[in-house]
Amino acid sequence: MTGGDPAGDAAPRPRYVAVAGNMGSGKSSLVEWLRQQFDMVPFFEPNEQNPYLADFYGDMKRWALNSQLFFLVRRFRIHREMERSAARDPRPVVQDRTIYEDAEVFAGHLHRSGCIDDRDWAMYQDLYRTLCAEIRPPDLMIYLRCPLKTLVRRIAQRGREFEKTIPRKYLASLERLYEEWFARYDLSPTVVIETDRLDYVERMFDRLEVVEAIRKHLG
Repeated sequence: MTGGDPAGDAAPRPRYVAVAGNMGSGKSSLVEWLRQQFDMVPFFEPNEQNPYLADFYGDMKRWALNSQLFFLVRRFRIHREMERSAARDPRPVVQDRTIYEDAEVFAGHLHRSGCIDDRDWAMYQDLYRTLCAEIRPPDLMIYLRCPLKTLVRRIAQRGREFEKTIPRKYLASLERLYEEWFARYDLSPTVVIETDRLDYVERMFDRLEVVEAIRKHLG
């Protein structure tokens, strides 16, 4: 028996997959489907736990910073929970929305629209960069691209009370920011799913296409 490098003997860390996309694009459905298909450990978005969310949709300017700071810190904690999970469970993990989207899409929109002023934005960005330096980027980013009309229809169908008053203009702005963010994203390999074309929940051929795309990148 030959001696081994202690670092080389360490078990490989579980793979980390992130699912990104606008509201109503189908992230939670895909995360659940990936959990079943690949036996992944899911980490869902903490929407229902944000105590500012209903107030935010009623008065975005007043509650923008509060809501975004909550999401930023909570998302960082989810990253830490994923790391702890990976230390005791060899299965890959899958995350519903990332810290990058929180800062570069949602908070970015609120700054552009004047709901977060320049001084608060500088503070927020400083915190975001500090937290990002402490987390591991995903091994694969899956981006769900979804046209506005489909987003509006899906949001209406799921019937969340606090989403009923979301302006169409707000969703359109998020859609543009998502495309800008994804165009410059370079932290990991990516897969794009056109969710108005692929129905990975109901259609077998679409499911196979998605599975093969993901398997190709995860190995």
